[in-house]
Amino acid sequence: MAFSKTFPRTVPGTTYPLWEEVFLTVEEEKRCEEQCCEENFQIMNMCLAEAKIVAIKHGVNTDDNVARIAIALFEKRASHVVFWKESRAKEKFDLKK
Repeated sequence: MAFSKTFPRTVPGTTYPLWEEVFLTVEEEKRCEEQCCEENFQIMNMCLAEAKIVAIKHGVNTDDNVARIAIALFEKRASHVVFWKESRAKEKFDLKK
């Protein structure tokens, strides 16, 4: 099933917007997933490196603590696949104007 997102389009002379649904093609959806995966991989590498620095600085440098810190950092920073797909759908919506 293709990814879709609904956006409001302002219609002159009316109070309520016209809701328009935008669909991603299979290729666009796949590209978003690949971009997200690559980005998350890079973010996790950065989080692991920073977690080691934080753990050493605070004297809690065990593998378990480093992993927990890295996961916490990653969860705060990582972009989700849905965000990437919604962003692409918004680009398509904006291009239709």
